[in-house]
Amino acid sequence: MAQRALADAMEMMANSMAQEAVSRTADREAQEARRGGEDELRLEMFMNNKPSIFNGGYDSDGAQKWI
Repeated sequence: MAQRALADAMEMMANSMAQEAVSRTADREAQEARRGGEDELRLEMFMNNKPSIFNGGYDSDGAQKWI
């Protein structure tokens, strides 16, 4: 009888831990999705300022002049 109660308690604990892990994963994914949306908004705002475009290639001197 005591072994069965212990087994049931352990099963409930394992289920609770699994549920918590799923919840944390969902929270993390939602946070990353919000952050991605914020990044897109920042990029859009930056592009609305019409930044100059670097047309150079692998020319470090050209890059320094552009900066």
